[in-house]
Amino acid sequence: MKIRCLAIDDEPLALQQISSYIDKTPFLEKVALCQSAFDAMEIIENELVHLLFVDINMPDLNGMDFIKSLSKKPQVIFTTAYSEYAIEGFQVDAIDYLLKPINYNSFLKAVNKAKTWFELTQWKEKAENETDEVFVKSDYKVVKVRFEDILYVESANEYIKIYIDKNEPITTLMRLKIFEEQLPVKKFMRIHRSFIVNIEKISAIDRNRIYIGSKTIIPVGEQYKETFQKFLHKKMYRSSDNTH
Repeated sequence: MKIRCLAIDDEPLALQQISSYIDKTPFLEKVALCQSAFDAMEIIENELVHLLFVDINMPDLNGMDFIKSLSKKPQVIFTTAYSEYAIEGFQVDAIDYLLKPINYNSFLKAVNKAKTWFELTQWKEKAENETDEVFVKSDYKVVKVRFEDILYVESANEYIKIYIDKNEPITTLMRLKIFEEQLPVKKFMRIHRSFIVNIEKISAIDRNRIYIGSKTIIPVGEQYKETFQKFLHKKMYRSSDNTH
């Protein structure tokens, strides 16, 4: 799973540099680039964001005050040309502080700290809070969905469709990425930008196609093939071991 990042800087060149560094780093995923803290607020409220790169000196609302104002706080790496802000930055629990001009080595050291934090805390918290069901809003009702009943989940623009065995799919206003975060990682796999499947419901695999039951065929997307092949090899290896 990648760390989802948002960068905020009123200087376009500085913002593009951070953007290029995010793109260059395999375990990071860029959510958005913003030139003001106000633009970032709405995105943070509506998108899953793990890590912020925030310039401190910005007009209207500076980065430090912006972080203090957030009710939902992602992890933060401050970026600034002024070293005197370093102590204040750590007082708001920033992961790191990057002094401009920022080189990639410094950037990589900072995001590796974020990666360590993410692995030690986010996944642990997810495991501890994992349940066997989720509640979603569909039409005018709130519907309980048991994870074990889900066959697969399909993205439909701003909506997702949750397919349940022998029932009509449940449609809810939610991005697939957000729903993916709520699913048990050991039971569900993203195999396409538009599909997540319940691993236990796979009935057959034919090259780059997955069968759910006898009729539903789901393609494995190009960017997900390597991960799926590793999963498949692991499963086949275990099955082979069990025959001896």
